[in-house]
Amino acid sequence: MAEAPKIIYCRCAYAKVVPEGVKDGVMEGLCSSGRGFDAVADLCEMSASKDARLKALAKQDNVRIAACHPRAVKWLFHAAGTPLDDSRVEIVNMREDEPDVAVAKLLREDDGE
Repeated sequence: MAEAPKIIYCRCAYAKVVPEGVKDGVMEGLCSSGRGFDAVADLCEMSASKDARLKALAKQDNVRIAACHPRAVKWLFHAAGTPLDDSRVEIVNMREDEPDVAVAKLLREDDGE
């Protein structure tokens, strides 16, 4: 069985682009799932400061990131000098998905396809 994906949850604390209800709902869903995940305050701020954790994330396989628009997240990593590999990272868009949909995407089990 494949290893469960590493889940990263962005609180979007400074950008304020994701509705509070969605952020809260996704956080509750992740917490109640019993699955491990890492929460970061704001990927935008991490990119601006070229946080070394972004480089480490970009090198990992099987990562799911709950944040905003995928194109924006990809550019944040690019701006920090550590582009994402689309084949290793999935971005769940909390600006468009309802909390239950976002949580289901983050926690889904891959069937090997």
